[in-house]
Amino acid sequence: MTLTFTEARESVLREVHPLNESESVPLAEADGRILAEPITSDRDYPPFPRSARDGFAIRSVDLPGELRVIGEVRAGEVFSGSIGSGEAVEIMTGAPVPQGADAVIMIEHVNRTGAHIRTERTQSPGDNYTPRGSEARENAVVLEPGARLGYAEVAAAVMVGRQCVSVYRRPRVAILPTGDEIVEAGETPREFQIRNSNAWSLAVQVRRAGGIPEILPIARDNYESTHAAIERGLESDLLLLSGGVSAGKYDIVERVLADFGAQFFFDRVLIQPGQPLVFGSARGKHFFGLPGNPASTMVTFELFARAAIEKLSGAAAHPLPLLRAKLTRDFHHKPGLTRFLPAHLSRDGVSITPEPWQGSGDIASLARANAFLVAEPDRESWSAGDDIRVLLK
Repeated sequence: MTLTFTEARESVLREVHPLNESESVPLAEADGRILAEPITSDRDYPPFPRSARDGFAIRSVDLPGELRVIGEVRAGEVFSGSIGSGEAVEIMTGAPVPQGADAVIMIEHVNRTGAHIRTERTQSPGDNYTPRGSEARENAVVLEPGARLGYAEVAAAVMVGRQCVSVYRRPRVAILPTGDEIVEAGETPREFQIRNSNAWSLAVQVRRAGGIPEILPIARDNYESTHAAIERGLESDLLLLSGGVSAGKYDIVERVLADFGAQFFFDRVLIQPGQPLVFGSARGKHFFGLPGNPASTMVTFELFARAAIEKLSGAAAHPLPLLRAKLTRDFHHKPGLTRFLPAHLSRDGVSITPEPWQGSGDIASLARANAFLVAEPDRESWSAGDDIRVLLK
């Protein structure tokens, strides 16, 4: 079945479901993991009205005018008294606002002489402090299940007193390179052979997507070798095959998968690179047959397999990291396919320049690129200065 880019991505998001297996990990090890439980607040935050400035706690009705300074409060302390008419308390950022005060005036906005301050400014109730409970109320959910834990999320968990959190198990992803022409990275290839770069690039992509990669031995272009390798790969949560899915005489991956009772959701997508992309399931596990050319492998992973790993991990489905930039030169392509071509995005993200490349096997061009320009299937040409969509690398 041949699908458009949009249809194929929707198919992946529809068919793949979370593993729903969780484990408890210390927060120090939780970076990048997907939260499997709600994190709730153990008290109001802030737990007191908190000054947002260095200055003086005051009653707003007393300004403008002269006030008598009756004390000081800093972060980690509490002022024991109460502010009355014509009084002020010197206060530091993060300190509790004393009783009786309804605003803080910044130190830069007063003139102090001994125990008195004077200002011609006015203040409104609530100025320059954060009310109690305005960030989170006691028992409120501060982190929802499905959130990917980063530095801010870890800080929020620590704030409410958590040392460990329940996270979804990382999916195990088998990576199966195929082909008689492939040798391992440490070998010296003959003139008609290539090194196994796809497996290693996929391992990096899998790890970045939140999975645990396992590179399997190379499956050779015969039924027995491919069958045994796929059987092993289907023991993982997801199987990524590289190569063997085109229409060549020795491209036997789909035939072997069919003998495992595979259901194929699609076997071709109207994109370049990566048209002969296969997605399906067998023995209760999903698989992708990724085209063997390096650009095809990398691009189809980012467009489709990454989303599958994120879904298995329990993460909410996120849109692709697409933005728009202005072309630095004219660009033309043949309509009909959505093309993802190596390009260089300027540091300010404003302009995009297509990278010269020699097709889907040009790894050097891919290494130079920091993005892919996205050519829409229903448009033939763009002029320099036109906006075009960009997929971040």
